[in-house]
Amino acid sequence: MKLLVVSNAPIIYKEDKAFAYSPYVKELEVWSKYADIVFCCPVWKNDNGLLISEISFGFNKNYELFDTNLKSVKEIVITFFLSFYNFFIIFKAMNNCDHIHLRCPGNIGLLGCIVQIFFPRKKKTAKYAGNWDPKSKQPLSYKLQKRILNNSFLTRNMQVLVYGNWENQSKNIKPFFTATYSEKEKEVVQENRSNEVVEFIFVGSLVTGKDPLYAIKLVQKLVESGRKANLNLYGNGVEKDNLELYIKANKLDDYIFLKGNQDKNVVLKAYQKSHFVILPSKSEGWPKAIAEGMFWGCVPVATKVSCVPFMLDYGKRGILLEMNLEKDFAQIIEILDKKDVFTAKSKASQYWSQIYTTDFFEKEIKNLL
Repeated sequence: MKLLVVSNAPIIYKEDKAFAYSPYVKELEVWSKYADIVFCCPVWKNDNGLLISEISFGFNKNYELFDTNLKSVKEIVITFFLSFYNFFIIFKAMNNCDHIHLRCPGNIGLLGCIVQIFFPRKKKTAKYAGNWDPKSKQPLSYKLQKRILNNSFLTRNMQVLVYGNWENQSKNIKPFFTATYSEKEKEVVQENRSNEVVEFIFVGSLVTGKDPLYAIKLVQKLVESGRKANLNLYGNGVEKDNLELYIKANKLDDYIFLKGNQDKNVVLKAYQKSHFVILPSKSEGWPKAIAEGMFWGCVPVATKVSCVPFMLDYGKRGILLEMNLEKDFAQIIEILDKKDVFTAKSKASQYWSQIYTTDFFEKEIKNLL
């Protein structure tokens, strides 16, 4: 079976080898076990700072698309004309495949949503990696993609994989997930984690959208209240310098640690010794760091965005942030003062997250195809 992947995610060629965004490659490795992959996407000459890895599976072809942006009036005009070219390339690619797989949201994802309407009989899947919440504020192009995908008249023979379980959705919509760890990696988390120091972990890009500064301020408030606590932040980003300045200005060097990007095993061990995984993000699809922390028994502390309330069972498996320091500080103190509550939330979060293993993920992909 020839599986066409239509995506904004670029392919980067280096010394006759093909590379792409690492988590994307890892996921498509599973799809490639059950189908022959064909790409329809842009090609970059450089990685432009993108976290990439070599595409480990063979693919038959890449229908190259123009990469487009909508950041200025000039780019909008250029995008308008290039979209016609991309439209016909996507049409040609879809005509020559057995199964259409769209990766949304994105400019190319939007074109893919429109072009697939002309192929009502072909089997299709789409992965919507953004926030599917119908009530969330999103760009017009994102809303348009969601409306087309959710419309079972325009979009036929389609299973749309979305994060979370939402009301009033069409038969196209299928709640889905992303997995990191396998069945073999399940371990019983020891309950003898150090009680002297409360360990927090943040994993993600150091950007305003993830709001690592709020995580720092929350732990800072715990320390100033007399609690022994620290926060380890894993990841890099444009806010790193500002965070370093804040840490130094507030003399938090002994409590807040910027670890940068680290190997998967280093982060895994950090999860295992942490009490809380924190992510005060303003927008998410599937918050991978939260799911990973929960897998190892961390109590999740996250904002009420996208499918996060569903993941945390509306607070039964963790803490839903109000983004108010006083209120969120009080929520954490309440758990710290009741060890049985912390233990219950830790076990509940671990039990739930360990359902979604890579083995289960592969089984679900096989069923889709």
